[in-house]
Amino acid sequence: MKFIIGNWKMNGNTTERDDMLTALSKTKTKNKIVLCLPFTLLGCEKFGISIGAQDVSNHDNGAYTGDISATMLKDMGAQYVIVGHSERRLYHNETNELVREKAEHAIKAGIIPIVCVGETAEEKAAGHTTSIIKKMLLESIPENGEYIVAYEPRWAIGSGLTPTESEIVTAVKTVFDTLPAPVPILYGGSVNAENARDIISIPYVDGLLIGGASLKSETFIPIINSID
Repeated sequence: MKFIIGNWKMNGNTTERDDMLTALSKTKTKNKIVLCLPFTLLGCEKFGISIGAQDVSNHDNGAYTGDISATMLKDMGAQYVIVGHSERRLYHNETNELVREKAEHAIKAGIIPIVCVGETAEEKAAGHTTSIIKKMLLESIPENGEYIVAYEPRWAIGSGLTPTESEIVTAVKTVFDTLPAPVPILYGGSVNAENARDIISIPYVDGLLIGGASLKSETFIPIINSID
C-alpha cells in the first residue's frame, strides 16, 4: 500500500471539498488516500477518505490567538497533519525544534504527523542536500510515536521542476538511513500524472505528497489511477 496525500494549502471551499470527496469515494484504489485541508474545511463527511490538516500549534491550549491545537484538529476529524512544510519553514520561520514540538503534540492527541524535510536551491547547489536532510530529520522528528516523513526538495515546490531519479534515490535513502526505525517516506514536489508512476517506483518511496495537482479531480484522480 502506498500513501497518496493531497495538500490543498490555502485553497478550496465546502462545495469544492465535497465534490472532491465524492469523486475520490468513487475511485477504486488499494492505496491510502489522505486529503489535507484548510482548518475551515475540516469536520466534513469523509466518504471513506482520510482527512488531514496542514498545521498544528505546539501548545495544548491557552492565549494563542489564531492557533489551532492538536485536540481541536482531532475533534474536527483530522487523522493526519502536515508539520514543517517548506512554506511554513520559509514564510513563518519555523525551526526544526518547533516542528518536532508540533509533531509530538499531534501524536499526543492521536494524530499522525507528516514531517516535511528538504533542501533549498542554494543548499542543493552547494552540495549540502544530504547534510541538510540529516540535520532536519534529527532535529524535527518526534522521539516516540507513529509518524510519516515527506522529502520535498524546497526548490521543486510549485516550480514544475522535479529532481532526477538519482537525486530522489539519494535523498530518500538518506532519510531511510537516518531514521531510528523504518517509517513511510513520501516524495513531494511538482508531482503530476505524467511522473507519479515513475516516482512511486523509486526504492524507499512509500507515497506521494501532492500540492496543486490535488485541487481538482481531473488532475488528482489520474495520479491515483496511474500508480495502482
